[in-house]
Amino acid sequence: MARSNKAAIVLCLDVGFTMSSSAPGEESSLEQAKKIMMKFVQRQVFAESKDEVAVILFGTDGTRNDLASGDQYQNITVHRSLMLPDFDLLEDIQDVIKPGSEKADFLDAIIVCMDLLQKETVGKKYEKRHIELFTDLNSPVSEDQLEIIIANLKKTGISLQIFLPFPMDVDDGGGDVSASVHSHMHRNSFPKNGLTEQQKEGIDVVRKLMHTLDEGGGLEEIYTFRESLERLSMFKKIERRPMAWPCQLTIGSNLSIRIVAYKSVTEEKVKKIWTVVDAKTLRKDDVQRETVYCLNDDDETEVQKDDTIQGFRYGSDIVPFSKEDEEQMKYKTEGKCFSVLGFSRSSQIQQHYYMGNQVLKVFAAKDDENAAVAFSALVHALDELKAVAIVRYAYDRRCNPQIGVAFPYIKDAYECLIYVQLPYMEDLRQYIFSSLKNNKKCIPTADQLSAVDSLIDSMNLVYEDDDGETFEDLFKPSKIPNPHFQRLYQCLQHKAFHPNEPLPPIEQHLLEMLEMPCVVKERCQAPLEKVKALFPLKEVGKKKEEKTAQDIFKDKLALERLLPHPALQYVRGFYINVEVGVLN
Repeated sequence: MARSNKAAIVLCLDVGFTMSSSAPGEESSLEQAKKIMMKFVQRQVFAESKDEVAVILFGTDGTRNDLASGDQYQNITVHRSLMLPDFDLLEDIQDVIKPGSEKADFLDAIIVCMDLLQKETVGKKYEKRHIELFTDLNSPVSEDQLEIIIANLKKTGISLQIFLPFPMDVDDGGGDVSASVHSHMHRNSFPKNGLTEQQKEGIDVVRKLMHTLDEGGGLEEIYTFRESLERLSMFKKIERRPMAWPCQLTIGSNLSIRIVAYKSVTEEKVKKIWTVVDAKTLRKDDVQRETVYCLNDDDETEVQKDDTIQGFRYGSDIVPFSKEDEEQMKYKTEGKCFSVLGFSRSSQIQQHYYMGNQVLKVFAAKDDENAAVAFSALVHALDELKAVAIVRYAYDRRCNPQIGVAFPYIKDAYECLIYVQLPYMEDLRQYIFSSLKNNKKCIPTADQLSAVDSLIDSMNLVYEDDDGETFEDLFKPSKIPNPHFQRLYQCLQHKAFHPNEPLPPIEQHLLEMLEMPCVVKERCQAPLEKVKALFPLKEVGKKKEEKTAQDIFKDKLALERLLPHPALQYVRGFYINVEVGVLN
C-alpha cells in the first residue's frame, strides 16, 4: 500500500489579553499571528493540499478540551478539529477568533495539542504530525511536565515550531536587539523597554524545550512573526504526486529494456473551477444551460442535434466529417511506445529544436536488476560517445506519435535519460536574413565590442568570489512562482471575503519578482552609459511636408483650364480647393 503523504497540523494560538495589547500605531501580536495563520491556510487551500488542520486556542474566557478537569488545562479551547482547510476556516481566523481576557500555560496548550493529534489520527495514515505554537510568552509557565512533554514528542514523532513576536536574541538586560535584527524593531510588537520577567522565563523554557528536542537544529524551529509573514507571502504551489509511466525501451526487434518515466518539467495550468451561477442567489442549480441548433432561415427552424454533423472547411467548401470518420482517421498504434530509431551526435541536436510542453526523466524499472544493468550501460555509452538517442514516443495507443531526443544525464545519486520532443517539418519556421558581416556599416568597432563585453560581465547573474568559484546564483527561475497564479489566488481570496469590493492592487513583491536584481541593476549603470554613448541613436525619418495644389500645379491658369469648375474638385483621389490651394 502506498504511504500517505498528508500531514496532521495543529495551529495553537495564544489569545490571552497580553497578545492583544500594542503600542500606538502598531499591530498587536494577536493580529500578526492571525495574519500568519491566514497566509498558511490560504496556501493550503489554493495548493489543494491534503493536509488536515486543527485550531486550538489558549487564554480563552471559556474551556473546551478533553483533558480539562478541576483546575487543570483551563482556558484552553479546541476551536476546530482536524479537517481539510477551507474558506470557513479562513473566515473563522479573520472574524470569529477574538482576544480573551485570561492567561494559560503554553506547555499545557502543547499537551492538549498532542492529545488531539493522538486521538484524531488513530487508524489513519499521516506522513507527519505537527504543532505550530503562536505566543508572546507573557503567561505563567510551569516546568513540572516539561520532561514528559519532551519524551512524548520524541516518542510520537510529533514536530514542533514556535512563533514569537520578538527574536530570540533580544538583549535581556537593556531590551535592545542584536545588530542582525535591529532593523526589524519597528515591525515587531515587543516592548521597546525590554521583555517582561515572565517573557524572559518563557524564553528560557522555550530554549530548553527546543534544544532538548533537537540538539543540532531545535532553535532553528523558532521564528519571528515578521520573518514568517515574509516566507508565507507566496501562495504554495499545487502539490503533484509523481505519476509513473511504465514502458519498454526498444532498440530494434530483439532488445527491450523495462523503463519507467516521470514528468520532470511541464507547464502548469490554472485549474479553472469557473461555473455559471445566478447573480443574486449565487447558486449553480438556479441556472440551466441549453444549446439549440437552428437553420439560418427566416423562421430559424430548430434542428435536432442528431440531425447535425461536423464539417471541415476545405477552401470554399465544407467537407462533411462524422465522428466515425474522425475515429477511422486517427493514427493507430499498438500501444505506448519508446522506441529508439537510431543514434546521433549530441552536437547535431540544436537547442532551438527543443519543443513540446514537457520533459521526461526516464529510469530503469524499479526492482529489475537486468533492466538496471542494461539501462545503465546505455546511459554511460551515450555519455562517453557524446551521443543521443532519437526516439519515437507515444503515450498510449490513442495518442499521435512524437519524434524526440533522449540524452544521458548522470548525477551522483542517480542516472537517467532526459526526453525532449523534436519538431516535424511543419513545426519549423525558416527565415532568411541578410548577413551583418557583409554590411560594413554593421561591423562594430573594438571599443563597441569592449563596451558590450563589459555590460555582459556587469549583468552576470552568478556571483563569483575572488577565486572564481561560484558563490551565489542571484536569479533562480526555478525558485520564482508564477506571478499570474499568485495574483489570481490573491484576488480569489479577496473576493471570497469582500464580494462587493474592488480587487486590491497587485502586491509589490509580485511586481518585483521578474525585475532585475538590485545588485545587478546598480552594477550595470556605468557600462550602460558607455554603450549608450558608443551606440548613439539618431532620428532618420523625415517629416512629410504639407503640399499645396500650387506646389503640384505650378501654373494656376493651367490648373483652371483642366478643372472647368474652380470650386472643390476631385482629382486622382484628392479633393483640391483651387481658391485656397491646399491639398486636403
